Amino acid sequence: MLTCSHLDAIAVEPVEPTDSAEPASCRECLATGAVWVHLRRCLTCGRIGCCDSSTNKHASRHYEATGHPLIASHQPGEGWIWCFPDRLLLDSVE
Repeated sequence: MLTCSHLDAIAVEPVEPTDSAEPASCRECLATGAVWVHLRRCLTCGRIGCCDSSTNKHASRHYEATGHPLIASHQPGEGWIWCFPDRLLLDSVE
């Protein structure tokens, strides 16, 4: 069975979205007027970014810039986690 080796990167306290004015948005897309498809939340710092189906792929770019390894879907009714370095999809552990 495959396991993620990065679960310790999940913040101990639940993280809040970094942009309280627009918590359910990709702030980089808002700044440029771009449209996103789905949102993802970094489980280390709480940053909200757009998914890889979106033109700008801000959630993946956040991982590349910071090394924060885990994102969760920020879509209602979805409860999965993606580990970038292990390339592994997990059920939510929050």
